[in-house]
Amino acid sequence: MTVYKGFKKDLTCLGYQFVPGLNVTDEAICRKNGFHAAEDPLDCLSYYGNMKESVYWLCSAEGDIDEDGEDSKVSCTRLTLYKQLSVEEFVFHALWYMIQHPNRERNKIIQQDKGFTDEYTPFVIVRGRSPIAKGRLHDVLGLYVEGTPGEIGLFTIDGEQYKPDTWYDARGKEVAHDE
Repeated sequence: MTVYKGFKKDLTCLGYQFVPGLNVTDEAICRKNGFHAAEDPLDCLSYYGNMKESVYWLCSAEGDIDEDGEDSKVSCTRLTLYKQLSVEEFVFHALWYMIQHPNRERNKIIQQDKGFTDEYTPFVIVRGRSPIAKGRLHDVLGLYVEGTPGEIGLFTIDGEQYKPDTWYDARGKEVAHDE
């Protein structure tokens, strides 16, 4: 099962030192033991919310797997770390999760119709029929157009093609918006 895991920058989590590749433990009971990860990458932010001090990996959960039903968190006995994700890749995977699971409850970080980045999070994800977003230099905008089969927009505010503090739609087109 594809999952995502947040860590401190040194790949530790609750004192355990993870390594890229396969990590193995004996037992998996969610909220008690095992290696914890999440199906929805955004759920990692509940545990490792400071993206400047954390890293996020694309992983595979195998072996004994237990779920607690609180969010998309799982516990497993075999966790393979495949790839550390950049902010843009993290947002892409979050958008992809939304496309793959259109009827699941959305993470509270997702904004409705319009949104903008804040000083703590280097990205914004906005959903709606005509979502728009804006951000600061180097921030990532992720837009999910509801009611369409998987239409998304993913842009990094680079200061050239995409300007800071400017509203964009899911196609990357600048839009006028009164705040």
